Amino acid sequence: MKILILTHRVPFPQNGGYPIVVCNTIRGLVNLGHEVSLVALNAKKYNHHENNEDDNDLLSKIKYRAFDIDINVSVFEVAVNLFSKTSFNIDRYYSHEFERLLVRELRNTTFDIIQFEGLLVSLYLGAVRKNSKAKLIYRAHNIENQIWERLSQQKSDPFKKSYLKMHAKRIKNYELQQLNNFDGIAVFTEQDKATLMEYGTKIPIEILAMGINLEHYKPDFSKTDFPTLFFLGSLDWLPNREGIEWFLENFHKELTEGDLRVRFYVAGNDIPERFDDYEVMGKIFIQGEVDDALEFLNSKSIMIVPLLSSGGMRVKIVEGMAMQKCIISTSLGAEGINYENNVNILIANNQDEFYEAIKICIADEAFCRYIGLNARKLVEEQHDVNKVTKNLVSFYETVI
Repeated sequence: MKILILTHRVPFPQNGGYPIVVCNTIRGLVNLGHEVSLVALNAKKYNHHENNEDDNDLLSKIKYRAFDIDINVSVFEVAVNLFSKTSFNIDRYYSHEFERLLVRELRNTTFDIIQFEGLLVSLYLGAVRKNSKAKLIYRAHNIENQIWERLSQQKSDPFKKSYLKMHAKRIKNYELQQLNNFDGIAVFTEQDKATLMEYGTKIPIEILAMGINLEHYKPDFSKTDFPTLFFLGSLDWLPNREGIEWFLENFHKELTEGDLRVRFYVAGNDIPERFDDYEVMGKIFIQGEVDDALEFLNSKSIMIVPLLSSGGMRVKIVEGMAMQKCIISTSLGAEGINYENNVNILIANNQDEFYEAIKICIADEAFCRYIGLNARKLVEEQHDVNKVTKNLVSFYETVI
């Protein structure tokens, strides 16, 4: 099949959940012999990188085009948007020039499948439908309005709560308008499928797990420092930022002066400068973006995922499981993964539960190894990219 993938950001480097999912999907499709094209919006803040060997290998096997777009919004534009019926968080990804580039691509090549990776590229659904006879698949990385609604529920400030609720409502209205205009929808979790069904979605919806290339995940315990506690994730994604801020606010004293005698590392891209205030020499380390995420994962022992508002599936949890990490997550953070609490992950949904889980883990390396080993088995069974991609292609075949 000829398959076109549309993304709202360039998935290189593969330093976050979205690019990892996109690139693994493309790699799986290529390995199965399909001809893949990638057309990506390149938001200005993502365009500073050098391709690594893995990126270049994948790029050599596909047709690829990127279009620069500035998604920055002025204070004036935010103020004007208050009186609009749409959310600037979506509108800022629309570009007439990109739409023309996309139309040219569609007129030059006949595709069997066009996959929209997330809600932000659905802005171009109308243009694609007019200029292609391909079947259109929407992959819902998250139910976007749920993220904003859950963020609003965490706010005590009445203005912030109202503002976030307004955007949640507008984004939900937009999602409802778009969903039935596709030929099929792929989701990561049973919960997301149930939500879309509640929204009145009539088209086929398939649950497809997030797949990773297991060959890239090779734990080396001789290089793992125990006990160490860590968080790894992009803080330009609001749920990540909110979750780690909650954790640092609630556990800063316990980690620096209390009973939790373990070094804590925070790593990921786009960490705000204000996070430096949390750093305490020898105890809390705000590292920022790391050169090699898997090397960093391997070097630390206990992973926390304190997500309070989200949806979809957390890629970093699946990666952590593949690296045999002992992971402590909220049930919301682990949503969509067929975990068993205290067997292949530890679930903690409030401050007390996180405290007890951390206390147990830092005192018992054998228990952490047990959790990590079971986690790897789960990933091998359910998240191997080759198995997942075969299921995706089978879904394509049902809608063609």
